[in-house]
Amino acid sequence: MDNKQFTHFLARHPHSHKFFFERPHISRRELFQWMGAGVTGSVLANPARATEVISTAGAQPINKAESVIFILCSGAMSHVDTFDFKTTPDTPADLVKPETINGVVWPAGLMPKLGQSLADFAIVRSVRSWALQHNLAQTWAQIGRNPTAALGDIAPNTGSIVAIEKQKERLASHIFPIFLGLNAGDMIGSGYLSSQYAPLKISPSTNGLPDTNNTDGQTRFENKYALMKALDGPLRTVSPTNTEFSDFGAFYESGKAMMFNTAVNEAFRFTADESALYGSSGFGNACLVAHKVLRANLGTRYVQIHFGGWDHHQDIYSTVAGRLPALTKQLDDGLSRLAADLKASGTLDRTLIVMMSEFGRTVGPITAQDGRDHFLQQFAVFAGAGIRAGRTLGSTNADGSATDTHAWNRDRDVRPEDIEATIYSAMGIDWTTVRYDDPFGRGFEYVPYAKEGLYAPLHELWA
Repeated sequence: MDNKQFTHFLARHPHSHKFFFERPHISRRELFQWMGAGVTGSVLANPARATEVISTAGAQPINKAESVIFILCSGAMSHVDTFDFKTTPDTPADLVKPETINGVVWPAGLMPKLGQSLADFAIVRSVRSWALQHNLAQTWAQIGRNPTAALGDIAPNTGSIVAIEKQKERLASHIFPIFLGLNAGDMIGSGYLSSQYAPLKISPSTNGLPDTNNTDGQTRFENKYALMKALDGPLRTVSPTNTEFSDFGAFYESGKAMMFNTAVNEAFRFTADESALYGSSGFGNACLVAHKVLRANLGTRYVQIHFGGWDHHQDIYSTVAGRLPALTKQLDDGLSRLAADLKASGTLDRTLIVMMSEFGRTVGPITAQDGRDHFLQQFAVFAGAGIRAGRTLGSTNADGSATDTHAWNRDRDVRPEDIEATIYSAMGIDWTTVRYDDPFGRGFEYVPYAKEGLYAPLHELWA
């Protein structure tokens, strides 16, 4: 579906992509008029289906990945200072040190290690956000749809969809959570799905996971746990009232499986020397744990890493902590080492790495505050899972303000929905799937309008 067809489809099937404060609203009088007409009543009268029903359009996933590492650089990284580098009169050349590497103009002074390993990455430069409000666009990137649209407020994280799809592949030996959230921040959870598919949120530290041992010792702990199950086991397996008790039961069982376990300690603990290899930062530690967890191959299929602080409205080129040079150093140290270690352990071939922000930052001269403001144009970075790396897909115009070439079969900007579809396809999941287990019985589309061909995976990454 090219840009003209895309625009025509939106005209025939309108769905909101407006900013939060531009959403249509109705008055109290209009609300009661709608209710009187039976609109609201018909929704309330449509109960959720008793059993899960799934339909698809029969799309063929590329199925190249066993796991995903999704990195969300929240705050909005400046694309024209990093992965879609453009020189402006304000660019501090002595700091940024532009250099052409394999035909790519690269800020070698900011990210020298990534510059040396560009052969492992594919950079998509024809990406464009739908919104310029941080929380809205960050949520959009995690759920692949408008958070203010129908079902948007109960939509699961992409990782939760991966979790429910891959649950059937779990083995008895798979004691790690399917979905792991590192430095989680405001990471989106499982939405309307069971909490079984929510991320286990932790901030990595040298001490590893907390509370994986009990001071009473393993034997005493096992006896106490058995007594608890004897007292309220039926509530924890099939609750007669609701799913909360059974969800708690599943949570307890998952937690217990990770106690007194050397494999857990090996994957989640690390030394100061190991941390130093990844840059001795919160982001670096998350990359380190992501590698160790996936290398262990004990059931984790989706790792989301939150890396915040990129909201550089002021002093973007300052060398103080928290500004662009300091954050790009953390990114350079952590991401380059993650790719190298995954490659060395043989894990990169079956792991898809995806990195993006919620949007980009203004182009051309910096502002009067020596910073850059919010801007729709952005990028996404991919690695692993057999993609054809060492290249850029798509290009922007001279100042980076708009897409010049799209470089994929849809001949339009890449959207968050397309990136979500790419993740599903890489994981062997039909992105056109519709679930009818949502609370309203409306049908929850994995990727909105995918069955109509509006959004689709970037299979060109593998071409």
